Amino acid sequence: MAGNRRLAQMAETRAKLIAAARRAFAEKGYAGASMDDLTAEVGLTRGALYHNFGDKRGLLAAVVAEIDGEMAAEARAAAATVAAAWDRLLAEGVAYIEMALRPEVQRIVLLDGPAVLGDPSQWPSQDSCLRATVAALESLQAQGIVKPVDAEAAARLVNGAALNAALWVAASDDPAQVLPKAVEAFTCLAEGLLASP
Repeated sequence: MAGNRRLAQMAETRAKLIAAARRAFAEKGYAGASMDDLTAEVGLTRGALYHNFGDKRGLLAAVVAEIDGEMAAEARAAAATVAAAWDRLLAEGVAYIEMALRPEVQRIVLLDGPAVLGDPSQWPSQDSCLRATVAALESLQAQGIVKPVDAEAAARLVNGAALNAALWVAASDDPAQVLPKAVEAFTCLAEGLLASP
């Protein structure tokens, strides 16, 4: 019983730190967020932060993973509203790109994330997205909708195109103006995989 309570307490501490960091990183950016202010806000010590995440970079990785997971779920939900299998794949990519207009996503996932954590295509959260895209492409190939190219290679390029489009939108001076251009180019590139355009 005491073990379960301790695990619940640890999970609660992690959740508090991630929520506080998410707010701080969104408002002040990674560099401007103070770990002392963040931990004080939730009544914890820096020791709790270091115990759970190792350091500020580890905390950012946890925040990015949480937001990235939410983005992936939202993109899948957008795809689920579309009937045709090919259109679902496109809808998922477009939804991901469109999320680059959100200030929290821009700052934490698309600007600070790559600057601090490195290449987003190497983040653990991207593995599940890649596997899902590979599976979707294999299914589309089996139906004769997509050309018989290597599914992993195609998935990496489709996901990379969506990610780079989102990065471009987030880093631009006028994200709302760049978004339609990015979506149009992404769609044109992806349609090159169609067996009969």
